[in-house]
Amino acid sequence: MIDNTPYTNDLLDLKRLSGDVQADDFISKVFAEEAKKKQLQQWLSSHSGPEHLRSLQLAFPGFTLIDNATDLPVWAQPRLMKAGAVFFARHSEIIMSLLGLLSLPYCYNAANGAMVLYLSELIRKQTTKRLYDTAVFVWEVMGPDAFSKEGNAYEQILKVRLMHAAVRYYTLQSGKWDERWGLPVNQEDMAGTNLSFSLIVIRGLRMLGYSVSHDDQAAFMHIWAVVGYLSGLDEALIPQNAKRAQQLDGIIKQRQFSVSAHGQELTRSLTDHILSINKSKATANDILGLMRYLLGKDVADMLAINAPELPAYKLTLIKTLNLLKSFKPQGDPKQSYRAAYTSFKTQNPQFAKRN
Repeated sequence: MIDNTPYTNDLLDLKRLSGDVQADDFISKVFAEEAKKKQLQQWLSSHSGPEHLRSLQLAFPGFTLIDNATDLPVWAQPRLMKAGAVFFARHSEIIMSLLGLLSLPYCYNAANGAMVLYLSELIRKQTTKRLYDTAVFVWEVMGPDAFSKEGNAYEQILKVRLMHAAVRYYTLQSGKWDERWGLPVNQEDMAGTNLSFSLIVIRGLRMLGYSVSHDDQAAFMHIWAVVGYLSGLDEALIPQNAKRAQQLDGIIKQRQFSVSAHGQELTRSLTDHILSINKSKATANDILGLMRYLLGKDVADMLAINAPELPAYKLTLIKTLNLLKSFKPQGDPKQSYRAAYTSFKTQNPQFAKRN
């Protein structure tokens, strides 16, 4: 059963000092041996496949983290997970757009947590590749068969979990980290990120005019709750329902959102990328204006997203068209998913061939 502990400052203060004990222990032991470290790095960067996770279990026996990587939480509901995947397939293209227009900048406004991304320099210097990797992760864990024997969800989630632990390891050793920021990639920041990919996406869809039922919302948030659990997120920070999720989002936003130069720089890298790949008729002001609308004026101002407000007639047109899309008869979700994912990879051939 998911924890129902009240979200308080005292709880989140503790979670801000907490990482992922199992993953951190694994990384510290593996990194102590250069050969083992190279073996793990090779696994993390190599192609996915049905036997890929098994190869890691054979290479590093005796680690619960690795051995139990495919164990779902006792509260996981396969029916809801499948429904969440169907919802994603139905709205995959707009959901992927919302990750750039809303979810990621929303995370960047959490100044202390965003410092990890800033210090790593990957988002700033390899923006397109890092955003592609994030998108692939979402595509893989949201697939219709993602959690089946043929799916890649367990492996993709474990990779992210281990990379987070590696980031904690290297960041703490860098000498650049201030303990006042909490632990790098701590539990509070992990919870905020999970919400930005679940609750915040639902919020964005509704703001754009899509009709999202309570059942669809519950299913989509449930699959992200499972992803959070497998990623090492404490159950105390996995909301049991939308109301709890909104409460957690509210207190994290109150605690962590603030103006920061690094948050603004990360946002500039993101918006520069979005504008550089824009092939639609939308102008830069249209795109940035839409971001301001989705994020809200206060958050957009903190991130220095400067653009005129999106004209009311354009916003009305967007909402009307999207509302009509919501009631359009749906085709086969697996076919929809495969077609959309293939199109995404086709648009990024320089990276797709490596995955």
